Amino acid sequence: MASMNTKLTALLGIKFPIVAAPMYYASTPEMAAAATGAGAFGFIAAGFTSSRALVQDIQATRAILKVPAKDPTPIGVGLLGWILDKTEISEDPRLPAVLAERPIAVWFAFGLNLGKYVTQVREYDASREHKTFIFVIVNNVNEAIEAADEWKVDALVVQGIEAGGHGRGDAPPLLTLLPSVLAEIPLRPAVIAAGGISTGKQVAGLLTMGADGVVLGSRLLCTPECMYPEPSKEVILKSNYSCTIRSDLFDEVNQTAMWPAGINGRAIANDIIQDAKVGLNLEERLKKYRDSKVDGELNRLVIWAGDAVGFVNNRESTKDIICQIYEEAVTALQEGVDILVG
Repeated sequence: MASMNTKLTALLGIKFPIVAAPMYYASTPEMAAAATGAGAFGFIAAGFTSSRALVQDIQATRAILKVPAKDPTPIGVGLLGWILDKTEISEDPRLPAVLAERPIAVWFAFGLNLGKYVTQVREYDASREHKTFIFVIVNNVNEAIEAADEWKVDALVVQGIEAGGHGRGDAPPLLTLLPSVLAEIPLRPAVIAAGGISTGKQVAGLLTMGADGVVLGSRLLCTPECMYPEPSKEVILKSNYSCTIRSDLFDEVNQTAMWPAGINGRAIANDIIQDAKVGLNLEERLKKYRDSKVDGELNRLVIWAGDAVGFVNNRESTKDIICQIYEEAVTALQEGVDILVG
């Protein structure tokens, strides 16, 4: 099989320019290890997880991958800026505990001052040989310029509106955002495309546009390595290409409406949306949500997912999906050469 050489593969020393996203309540050490073991790169998600549990998760990936103690941990850890604003001034700060485990990378997203955490990582690394690569999610050109020019991050995760889970509600579609970012940052770090990616042909197209790699998130939600409960996976497997919607309503009933202004979530559209459309107030919607949960109904589950779930129709493993997408991308790139004449 042909190999690929991009800024991302060179940065991380990987074969496939593919990253498994850090998805809170979805990603697991098994998923991250499977991605890295396949030749891509895996992340776990920190969320509100305690530092002790985070260390255990990182060490679990080391054990799965049989990484010698002297080597860095070949995965990354995703951290939310607005949660770090709370945890890093608590008695259990997460960032020092994570960095002590020497992950290859950290991924910051959704905070009012992510730059200060970039600085903390750089300062921590200044006293040791290991350098932690820093990824930052951006949803518009201004965020990308700040992360690249001011913070000097190692990778921009350019996330379009199609992405599942949380992001800016006013983000452009990926095919608009990606070239806009590339045009504004000529001397740039690695740029990784995120949002709605499920196929190798999509990967090939994004690479030819100038991306250095891609993020897989929703495509992995029905893998054995994903921690989503079985009912959520059942709903995803029955979903179609227009089954998701971006809204604040999911966080309202899930009682997770703590995100920074402008950030909302994309999930499977269901009766949570319909309850609001018929005019129910929050108290009434919460009751329906709680009752539905108790009754084991599937029509009001909060299932964070993006447009990529339209391609999810089986329970293949993380490794198999990554390898299939990579092979398809290679084929598409090779076939694309035939378009040129002369």
